[in-house]
Amino acid sequence: MSFSRLYDGPEPSRINKWLGQSGVCSRREADALIADGLVAIDGEVVTDAGRKIEPGQTLTLSDRAESALAAGITIVMHKPVGYVSGQPEPGKIPAVRLLTGASRIGEGAVPAADASLPPIGRLDEDSRGLLMFSSDGVVAKAVIGPQSDLDKEYLVRIVGDVTEKKLKILRHGLMLDGRQLRPAYVSRMESFRLKFILREGRNRQIRRMCEMVDLEVVDLIRVRIGPIKLDNLPEGAWRMLTAEERVALLA
Repeated sequence: MSFSRLYDGPEPSRINKWLGQSGVCSRREADALIADGLVAIDGEVVTDAGRKIEPGQTLTLSDRAESALAAGITIVMHKPVGYVSGQPEPGKIPAVRLLTGASRIGEGAVPAADASLPPIGRLDEDSRGLLMFSSDGVVAKAVIGPQSDLDKEYLVRIVGDVTEKKLKILRHGLMLDGRQLRPAYVSRMESFRLKFILREGRNRQIRRMCEMVDLEVVDLIRVRIGPIKLDNLPEGAWRMLTAEERVALLA
């Protein structure tokens, strides 16, 4: 499945610069793809590394380009409570320990024990749900890079009196660590269950937000990162990100 994207910038841009800013690949990778004849604009293969794309034109990467960029792997996991996302402190269990054949869903080789698979996006020890690991730098940049605007969806069970005033404060108006939080989507699903959609990921952000309005989080599950959904992946299980999902993340 080839990758295509419409350029909607206000003025022409060098192809390598635009692909780098979009998180599709690095500028060096873009130059290599052009040199190999794997990039096209409006159906015409690009041969000039300095070529610019015009507003309204569509850039396409061939299937071979997609394969070249997907040299790394990305794993989707349903992390249980009690596991930490990254490097553990003494006595803590890293979630990568769950990457075994017994917990795998679908196809894909079990990563080697010494494989470099950093988490892309944190999920604290007391929380569960969707956690991704990747050796694919392009995917990591799309999810947690400074230009990323992917939203993350959480279902949160709380204890405390939920009022419209508190919901309004949660949506907009809180500061953490001296910095204003970006507006959040917060809605009540049931009496003691809320849905949060965030476009940032401060340390233990939802728990700290709730504490500031006298609400206690007793269960937190992340169910979506951008177009990637937890769906019915069993707790403690993992699977490989598909090629189609990778394209969706980069789009």
